[in-house]
Amino acid sequence: MRDKTIIIVGGGIGGLCAAIALARKGWQVRVLEQAPQFGAIGYGIQLGPNVPPMMAHLGLRDEVIAASVLPNNVMMIDAFDGQPVTVVDTGADFRARYHDDPYMVIHRVDLHNILVAACRTYPEIHLDEDAAVTGHEDHGDHVVVISADGRRFEGALVIGADGIRSHLRKSIMGDSEPAQTGYVAHRTIVPIDQVPEGVSTDDVVLWGGEGFHIVHYPLRNKTIFNIVAVFETQTFAEKMETEAYRAELERTYMHSHPAMRAMVKMLDLERRWPIGDRKPQRGWSKGRVVLMGDAAHATLQSYAQGAGMAIEDAVVLASLIDGCKGDYESAFKSFESERLLRTARIQLESRTLWSHYYHLSGIDAQVRNQRERARSREDVWSCLDWIYKGISLPY
Repeated sequence: MRDKTIIIVGGGIGGLCAAIALARKGWQVRVLEQAPQFGAIGYGIQLGPNVPPMMAHLGLRDEVIAASVLPNNVMMIDAFDGQPVTVVDTGADFRARYHDDPYMVIHRVDLHNILVAACRTYPEIHLDEDAAVTGHEDHGDHVVVISADGRRFEGALVIGADGIRSHLRKSIMGDSEPAQTGYVAHRTIVPIDQVPEGVSTDDVVLWGGEGFHIVHYPLRNKTIFNIVAVFETQTFAEKMETEAYRAELERTYMHSHPAMRAMVKMLDLERRWPIGDRKPQRGWSKGRVVLMGDAAHATLQSYAQGAGMAIEDAVVLASLIDGCKGDYESAFKSFESERLLRTARIQLESRTLWSHYYHLSGIDAQVRNQRERARSREDVWSCLDWIYKGISLPY
C-alpha cells in the first residue's frame, strides 16, 4: 500500500511532522495547504521535553534544539506583587530528569521552516500550496479530496491536520465552532534591548491576575522578545479600531505590576486572536479519514502543549499506519485509543488551570500563592512528569 498516496490536509506543524514521519517509513504523502505558500505566523512557541524524542524520530532533534532558546526557568509571577508564585527550574537537573531533553522556546517561523525544508528532502512528499479543502468523497477503496478551486486529489487515506476550525472535523464529528472562552490575545515581538526594566529575558514567564495574564520569553539566540497579552472581554468576538483595543488593555491592566503595564504599552494592536478550545470527544475517524492535532483535540494554552500534542500525534499515527501494514481501520482505532486520554487530560486540566489557577483574585489568589510557594522543586517537577516524560511508540 506504500505506493498509494496519503493526503494530509493542513501544512502546519502537525501536518508537516506527519508527512516526514510517514515519508521516513517509505509512504507517499501529499500535503495540502490552504495558504498561498507554506509559512507560519511570526510569533513564539513553547516545546516541553516530551517533544525532542519525537523530533528524534523525524531526524530533526538537534536542528530544532539548535534553533531554540533554552530558558533557565518556566515560572508564574503574581500580577500585582511581582513575586514568583511557582518556578519550574529547567536547568541541568531538569534535563537529567527528562533524559537530557530540554524545555525549548522557538520562533514558530523557524520551526516551520525546518519542517518545510525537511519535507523537501523527501521525494515521497509532495507539497501543494493554495489548496483550501472544501470537501471529500470516501469511495470505500480510496478517498478524493476537493479544493476550493475545483481540483481533486485522490489518495488511499486522508489525515485532517487542519486546525481548531477543521473543515474535515465538521463532516466526521458533526460539530462546528470551537468553545469560546471570552478571552483574547495580542501578540508582539520586540528587540531584546527594548525590554522594560524588571522583566526577565532568560525565562519563560507568565504574570497572572484576575481575568488576565501576560506570557513572555526570548527567541532567536535572545535577540528578540516574544510578548503575549491575554485578557477576558465582552468584545472578544468583535473587530475594533486600535484605539478601542488600547483602551481595553489599559483598563484591564491598570492595577497590575508596573512591568506588566510597560509591556502592554509595547503591544502591536493591529490584530487580536479570540481564544477557544474543544471539549474531549471520541470519534476521530470515519472511513478513510482521521483527525489529529487541534482538529481532534484543541486545547487552551495553559500547559503550552498544543504543538507538543500535535507532534506526538504525528509520530504515533505514522507508526500505527506503518505497523498495521495498511489496515487503516485498525490503525485509526488504535490511534484514538493511544491518544485520547492523554490529550483529553491536557484539555481538561488546561481548562482548570485557566479558570481556577492563573486568573484568580483576592483571597483565592492569596491561598494559591501561599500553597505554591511552599512546594519544593521536586514536587513541582513530579506534577509535570505525566506530560514531560513523554510517550512510547506502539511500534
